[in-house]
Amino acid sequence: MPMDSLDLVDFGQTGCRVSRVGLGGEGVLRTRHRLDEAVSVIETALHEGISYFDSAPAYADSEDYYGAVWKKHPQRREGIFQASKSAQRTRDGALRDLERTFHRMGLSRLDLWQIHDVRSMEELHTLEKPGGALHAFLEAKASGLAAHIGVTGHHDPRVLTEAVARWPLDAVLLPVNPVEAILGGFLNETASVAAQKGMAVIGMKVLGGSQYLAPNAGIDAVTLIRFALSQPVTLVVVGCHSAHHVRTLASCARPFQPMDREEQSAVLDVFRPYAKRLAFYRGPLG
Repeated sequence: MPMDSLDLVDFGQTGCRVSRVGLGGEGVLRTRHRLDEAVSVIETALHEGISYFDSAPAYADSEDYYGAVWKKHPQRREGIFQASKSAQRTRDGALRDLERTFHRMGLSRLDLWQIHDVRSMEELHTLEKPGGALHAFLEAKASGLAAHIGVTGHHDPRVLTEAVARWPLDAVLLPVNPVEAILGGFLNETASVAAQKGMAVIGMKVLGGSQYLAPNAGIDAVTLIRFALSQPVTLVVVGCHSAHHVRTLASCARPFQPMDREEQSAVLDVFRPYAKRLAFYRGPLG
């Protein structure tokens, strides 16, 4: 049985409710041949009451790890919001990805399928032209293979904002951390357009691949997770390497206590001198 319930939030205007924190696709899930460790992390997340689970074909054996849990314990899939992605840019390629995802996970339906890592306007146009992958996502939603569809990006906020504005999506996954609050773009533009359309906003890059942890400056994982949750997001996903990491993540939403402006300002002051350099996942910054 799960522990005390985590905070639940509305997933945009979909009618679904999910935990305020989700298990990210990084950490031990983005590895190969570490099944026992990965299953332990997934099962700990289930025990802790986390209901949002992130994955992608690009994340090594991630989908297989989830499949090991869902195939062995199909009843545990009930009430779980399972997300995955495709980085294919053609309709046929994306549909092949979806078929492989179902096979690897032992599923016949995703709660959220996302167009993965859109980086340029050229990619955006390729995705939406005849034969582009956007059409696979629209078809998957219309047929019920994907209950909801979304887009992800961390390279250029202008491109991601354009995708959010133009496409009929349910969710967007974007970076949310102190660096982004300083630089602007994803948080004050993309997230705003998504909110106006009633979309769910999912935060990633919360710990900056652990590069943002600075214990001597009072910046630990809980601080960064609480900071991210205090931004205009629906939920955040964090990759975990161990059961301990999962429990730390869950503790931030049991219950969630938002940072006040003074706390947020103190966090931003730590990152302000280095913000451009620390946005390693973005494209070139002027």
